[in-house]
Amino acid sequence: MIRRRRLLSIAAAAALVPARPGHATAISQWRGVALGADASITLAHPDAERIIELARAEIARMEAIFSLHQPGSALALLNAQGRLHAPPFELLDCLGLAARVHAATGGVFDPTVQPLWALHAAHYAGAAEPGAPSSAAVAETRVRTGWHRLRLDPDDIRLQPGMALTLNGIAQGYIADRVARLLRGMGLEQVLVNTGEHLALGGDPRGGPWQVRLRAGGELLPGAVALEGAALASSAMRGTTFDAAGRQGHILDPATGRPGPAHWQLVSVIAPEAGLADALSTAFCLMGRPAIERALRAFPTARLAALVPQRPA
Repeated sequence: MIRRRRLLSIAAAAALVPARPGHATAISQWRGVALGADASITLAHPDAERIIELARAEIARMEAIFSLHQPGSALALLNAQGRLHAPPFELLDCLGLAARVHAATGGVFDPTVQPLWALHAAHYAGAAEPGAPSSAAVAETRVRTGWHRLRLDPDDIRLQPGMALTLNGIAQGYIADRVARLLRGMGLEQVLVNTGEHLALGGDPRGGPWQVRLRAGGELLPGAVALEGAALASSAMRGTTFDAAGRQGHILDPATGRPGPAHWQLVSVIAPEAGLADALSTAFCLMGRPAIERALRAFPTARLAALVPQRPA
């Protein structure tokens, strides 16, 4: 049994409040889904409907690259065949970013954990007696993981037998980056893109930065994050869980092959790019504060927006 985003919720408060005095700007907002996460695009523009349709088409194009479950997606084909010739630029670009975060986090961020994720999901959802997989099963599966086993070239991506990738800890943010790139190229300067992670082009057209609220442990955190010309990504170890009790978080530690300890209820990162913020927030769920600070030194433009400790049981 997999429970989705039980502890993590981000609301773009600016999209829900009336215009500020002196700013009678009409706001348009599309709401939908991107890679299984709630998505939205918020803007003020006389041609908003056409712009939103173009953005939705870009999201669909990115899903055809990064979806784990969409038949024929580039990632699905790579996982099924173990090799992908002439991969899309976006897949190479995203994997290049993943490599940088992998190195900066000492291997904690590792998209090759997909076989382990599938193992845990199958044991909790499909086993006759749902529960954690055995140590032997985890050990056998771990030999089919490891970033060093991935071969990444401009014309060819290769996996060793039995390997598979998941980009769920980075792709939602990366898609926000691509949508923002499209809109920026059209001359837009004040848009909030949300593909599960937020990216603000400029500020709120009603004045000031976009105000984004964070939720941890089912409760809204006090205040809001002011977002302008930057991205915000959040992760929670137990935002998705394998078990019905909500104790076995979905972010796996590649060093053990099991869900990492729940140090934090919520980790939020601000960075210029949503893909970077997404990957860092995912990895930081598995890391203590000193290790997080060391990893951030490799990305001087990124910073923590929230680090909420797990409450005692």
